Amino acid sequence: MNALKPLPDPEMDQLSDRHFAAIAAAIESRAGIKLPRGKRTMVEGRLRRRVRALGLDSLRAYGAHLFDSGGLAGEMSELIECVTTNKTDFFREPSHFDFLRDGAVREIGNWQGSALPSFKVWSAAASTGAEAYTAAMVLQDLVDAGRIRRYSVLGTDISVEVLREAQRAVYPREFVEPVPADMRRRFLMNARDPASATVRIVPELRGRVTFRQLNLMDPAYPFDRDVDIIFCRNVLIYFEKQVQHAVVSRLSSHLRQGGFLILGHSESMAASGVDGLRQAGPTIFQRIDKA
Repeated sequence: MNALKPLPDPEMDQLSDRHFAAIAAAIESRAGIKLPRGKRTMVEGRLRRRVRALGLDSLRAYGAHLFDSGGLAGEMSELIECVTTNKTDFFREPSHFDFLRDGAVREIGNWQGSALPSFKVWSAAASTGAEAYTAAMVLQDLVDAGRIRRYSVLGTDISVEVLREAQRAVYPREFVEPVPADMRRRFLMNARDPASATVRIVPELRGRVTFRQLNLMDPAYPFDRDVDIIFCRNVLIYFEKQVQHAVVSRLSSHLRQGGFLILGHSESMAASGVDGLRQAGPTIFQRIDKA
């Protein structure tokens, strides 16, 4: 009979205090994400797949690989992938998309019945693309109604893995249930396989949405500076206050005069005191440059 493989030593299948602190410091420095000690169990659980992928036998060995054998630089992107939370939904916070449809276009264009020539939206924490494609659905409705002539949507995220999913634009059928029925009929395609429980965004919308990798901690963002609306929701909560303020300042510099920045409900204070922004709603801020 084959000998049973011994169970791993529980102490060896944990990060040492030194290695957890070093991982937390590296991730905060590179991605701005704060990892307090209370998240240690979560971090260890997510990193165990990297232990297996690298053929190591424990988290203790993984920590040694990062910090004692020079493996951190090559593993940094994988570390960020492991600890990033990618929660997203279609039509999450519907009032924000009501504002896009009924408030922002009218105010930016001082709409008098003629169509705006173009409209730009940026989803600054796009995850797997639900927010960006939701914006595209709303904007396509506005094109069909004659209120804008064309539009573009940019989706950015630090995670390459989720951006690949966003570009595929394939979602489980239950995931798109928040999309109104008429939009589901127009903007979603059923899979060719009748047994598949997935749908895909129609080419018309996919052609209007571009995805790019971006670390919000970068000192500059290589994108247009005439964006009409930027969504940056439920990501600033993972940053320290000074980082939040810096990110909001950089984002707001990419808005056109009169453009809007939309934050998450627990993030409004991040825009407090940022030059050129005034609060236009509970989570909505407008760029109004000083004369």
